[in-house]
Amino acid sequence: MIRSELVQKLCGDFPDLTQREVESVVGALFDSITEQLATGGRVELRGFGAFSTRQRDARVGRNPRTGDPVSVNAKRVPYFKPGKEMRERLNLGEVTAE
Repeated sequence: MIRSELVQKLCGDFPDLTQREVESVVGALFDSITEQLATGGRVELRGFGAFSTRQRDARVGRNPRTGDPVSVNAKRVPYFKPGKEMRERLNLGEVTAE
């Protein structure tokens, strides 16, 4: 699902809101999550999961085209850990071997 599909779904679920209002709410939500992560914070949505960042150390990588070594700087990357409810809903259809 992409952002525009999410907006359309929410417009269908909440017909009393205009598409512009829904787009504004979705944008504000994503902006708030991004701002919190940018400051090193964490965002937890109960039943859904938690967004945080992880530190990646500097390393020497390889240029895939030439094979030459390339230095890659240290950086923070986003990380998502699904909540218990989400994991359970995703695994409902799985059959375990006994």
